Amino acid sequence: MFKKILIANRGEIAIRIMRACREMGISTVAVYSEIDRTAGHVRYADEAYLLGPAPANESYLVFEKIIKAAIDSGAEAVHPGYGFLAENSEFATEVTQKGLVFIGPEPETIRLLGDKMNARETMIKAGVPIVPGFESAVSTFSEARDQSEQIGYPVLLKAAAGGGGKGMRVVHSKNEIEPLFKMARSEAKSAFGDDRVYIEKYIEKPRHIEFQVFADQHGNSVHLGERECSIQRRHQKVIEESPSPIIDQAMRERMGKAALKATQASNYVNAGTVEFLVDKDKNFYFLEVNTRLQVEHPVTEMVTGLDLAKEQIRIANGEKLSFRQNEIKMNGAAIECRIYAEDPDNNFLPSIGLIQSYREPNGPGVRVDSGFAKGDAISIYYDPLISKLVTWGKDRSEAIQRMKRALVEYQISGVQTVLPFHKKVMDQPDYLSGDFSTHFIQDKMDHLAQTNSISEKDKKALAIISCLFDLQSKKKNRRIIKKDRLSCWKYENRKMRLSL
Repeated sequence: MFKKILIANRGEIAIRIMRACREMGISTVAVYSEIDRTAGHVRYADEAYLLGPAPANESYLVFEKIIKAAIDSGAEAVHPGYGFLAENSEFATEVTQKGLVFIGPEPETIRLLGDKMNARETMIKAGVPIVPGFESAVSTFSEARDQSEQIGYPVLLKAAAGGGGKGMRVVHSKNEIEPLFKMARSEAKSAFGDDRVYIEKYIEKPRHIEFQVFADQHGNSVHLGERECSIQRRHQKVIEESPSPIIDQAMRERMGKAALKATQASNYVNAGTVEFLVDKDKNFYFLEVNTRLQVEHPVTEMVTGLDLAKEQIRIANGEKLSFRQNEIKMNGAAIECRIYAEDPDNNFLPSIGLIQSYREPNGPGVRVDSGFAKGDAISIYYDPLISKLVTWGKDRSEAIQRMKRALVEYQISGVQTVLPFHKKVMDQPDYLSGDFSTHFIQDKMDHLAQTNSISEKDKKALAIISCLFDLQSKKKNRRIIKKDRLSCWKYENRKMRLSL
């Protein structure tokens, strides 16, 4: 087994992987930018190496610096987490060429599945259902117009080289095709350096359902059931759960078999996620494969009792899968709310600043994967994800009730968060009944808005109560208390400062 692993990431996912390593007796190496010098993942690791300035393209995205840190520290393997370089085939290649182990799929697999056109062609050959469309990319407006008319509106323009909603446009009529085609190509070029787009039928109000898969180096592959990921904003997931409220065992088996076909067709090794769109008639279509550990992996861990990060490490070490398909049992239900430092009433714009107070929920069936604590800063340079709040229950109803309780207990001040927004989602009848699609937030925004409508008078009152509580609990000497009192009055929006 590995003795030391470098985690090429930051925040909650870096700490999550470090915890798995610590339980396995493996030393951990953190990397950090100048602005992350005192970040949680740096404090948690056994050792840490500075990469460079705050911008990711000068630190967390620089191959050479990360690999040098791994070699200098004596690490034997690199875990990329998610985001940053996790799905970069060139980085995976560089890691392996330097004699290190990349904890993830082979570079060739990442390259194949990262290109949506190649992935689509691979799935067609493997017999995995795909959304109706064309197999080749379009390069001119006339081609786009002709293909769209053959498929029938509405259609979806998608970037061939990436995902995450970038380079994606829905076209409802022939009058929209020219400007939206130009926009999609321009955005794809900017985001991925590749302006190829392809066209497929737009599935109206679909469900987004993904299957967690694992495969080892010995030809064994297993799926761990599904995750419901339809609660999204701007094609980014916000709330996930397992199992999906619309999938029965027969459908789970069909989709699971399709997911395993996808992994086998791409010679997949390690953890991955096969994503599908499901229409109103429960027909499912291949969407993409994410060649990494997903943000939402904890809900699968909660219902299966497995540690996915540990399994990744074992597979990368050359071991066989520690479980078989018939041993996978889904027990109860789990829900994850991503806790972002964002303002839902202002188009989910990031909220930057210092976390003034931070109290996590706890109790039966509650898990918090966090990378932040009181006094830490939410920076403009990185994703504003503070934590992932996960609850488990014997059924979906209990998981929801526990989530409601946990959201009330969770206290964060100094920055705006999506906590009030999640509370409102948990009360929506359509969410409670399981009757929703990827358009849920868009359709329900009028009911979910004004989550932070609190008067200036109430803000002052809450600040005073919070500050007095902190002062009493600290029991420090008068001089330090005075210093702490002054620090209590800083507000993220910088519009208001209180004085004593």
